Amino acid sequence: MSVGPAWEVREDSGAASWVTVRLSFADGARIDVLAVVCAGCVFFEEVRARPALSPDDLTVLADWIEEPLLEACGLGAGPGAEGGATGARRARPVWPYGAEGRRQIAHAYRAAQEEGADPVLAVMSATGYGRRKSLVLIAQARDAGMLPPRHARR
Repeated sequence: MSVGPAWEVREDSGAASWVTVRLSFADGARIDVLAVVCAGCVFFEEVRARPALSPDDLTVLADWIEEPLLEACGLGAGPGAEGGATGARRARPVWPYGAEGRRQIAHAYRAAQEEGADPVLAVMSATGYGRRKSLVLIAQARDAGMLPPRHARR
């Protein structure tokens, strides 16, 4: 992965840095990203990929390049760093682990069912995770007995 500065704009309250990122893979695939780093957050301005990326791939892409981008802009949050930008990683809500998280997933799932909405989309919206991760969380809530089995056995 190569990360390089494109330009920077300074204002009274801070600066916004545009950064180019290129990921090249052994099979010839390539991803070029123009990102903005501002106030400890990373925003994608443009993404070009060959072959094209799915929405789930874009989520993974953000996870891959966020830390190197912040470090390249001097906002690095390496392991154990204090005062870094790790608290502002993404717009995803903080989701509790364990039984409390499964309880909240079950609640969001059942509420969507009662409203006639898609329960998986409701869990995706509540957690900020993609479809795959949300399905895993739903399965964990089922395994814990907080949701009924998906298919009744005969």
